[in-house]
Amino acid sequence: MRNKAPNSQGTKKRPAAQMQAANSMLNPGDEAARGTVGTGEDICPECHGEGRIVGSACPNCGGSGTINRAIGGA
Repeated sequence: MRNKAPNSQGTKKRPAAQMQAANSMLNPGDEAARGTVGTGEDICPECHGEGRIVGSACPNCGGSGTINRAIGGA
């Protein structure tokens, strides 16, 4: 059995932006992970950007006041 070449698919590194997007946590209001191409930050419609509802962290945005949405209509 032969060993894989050093530049084979199994050892290829992903760009840092893709790795960060894959590792970031999603909140219920997010449509995609932060850093995903074709998305942008928007004000949370539940807490209106405050990050809190009745003294607790907003469950929709996780307390950040922002969500990540798809943009561009693609």
